[in-house]
Amino acid sequence: MKNILVTVVYVVLTMAFFFLSFVFLACTKKQALIDGLQAAHSCNASKAALENIEIFPADNPWNQDISGAAIDPNSSQIIANFSSSPLKADFGSGAWEGAPIGIPFISVCGDQKKIAVNFTDYGDESDKGPYAVPLNAPIEGNGAGDSHVIAVDIENGLLYELFNAHVNGDHWDASSGAIFNLNSDQMRPDTWTSADAAGLPILPGLVRYDEIEKGVIDHPIRFTLSSSNVKPAYIFPARHKVNSSGGLYSLPFGARIRLRADFDVSSFSSTNKIILNAIKRYGLILADIGSNMYISGAPDERWNNDDLRQLVQLTASDFEVVKFNN
Repeated sequence: MKNILVTVVYVVLTMAFFFLSFVFLACTKKQALIDGLQAAHSCNASKAALENIEIFPADNPWNQDISGAAIDPNSSQIIANFSSSPLKADFGSGAWEGAPIGIPFISVCGDQKKIAVNFTDYGDESDKGPYAVPLNAPIEGNGAGDSHVIAVDIENGLLYELFNAHVNGDHWDASSGAIFNLNSDQMRPDTWTSADAAGLPILPGLVRYDEIEKGVIDHPIRFTLSSSNVKPAYIFPARHKVNSSGGLYSLPFGARIRLRADFDVSSFSSTNKIILNAIKRYGLILADIGSNMYISGAPDERWNNDDLRQLVQLTASDFEVVKFNN
């Protein structure tokens, strides 16, 4: 009887050992699988990560080299209207009137919670959303002026932009908004605005410091002109016009001007050479009403404001208009 009891105990203990071993191995494999999935789906939502994704396909106008494009036959007359206006970097480090200098943006991951947006002015020309824009996203001018808010989903290639945006409890209020698929050439519907007056995306036209780190800016740069220098019209890829006061010798939204190929940039800093060479190759694209020859960029504490001010050595007279359908 004693031997039988010992045998039973042995069998029970052996079964318990194998059962616990099985449970331990199963739990270990499950955790390893979870860790592996988390590693596989890790997301670095830094601003620098934006430079590792495609911003529109290679054949998109935002990636078009216009350095060899024809000069508009009215280039001289158009430029003459603002020829003395200096080139101004409307971005930098530090603050101006209490807010970062430039148009800020953030990168987010694909699992970013989407927030509802209440459109207060141009809802009929806005993408309904919701928008993957966290409520703590930076607002241009800290809520003064145009108050643009921009977030880019770097995993899915989706760009979210709002104009005149403010947090209202658990959602955003904004005058208008647009969502762009950065993997597609699809533009906004004809005549629709966006978060920008021209119906264009903003982020692809911003000068970003991480591009300087990369050593190249490979897109046109957003710029503004006063109302008297802007036609009440637009050309592709712009989709929208405003009631500006420009006449025959003025530019429509979407038009480009470029720095003349013979302009010598050798005396400028390495940072400014990158900016100026981009303006030679891709040009400036007219996107909004504002001060003449102001180019847009994102704020960054790495900018040297004194260096950026050297760009005012250039004036509009150093530029030429790329041919468009007058």
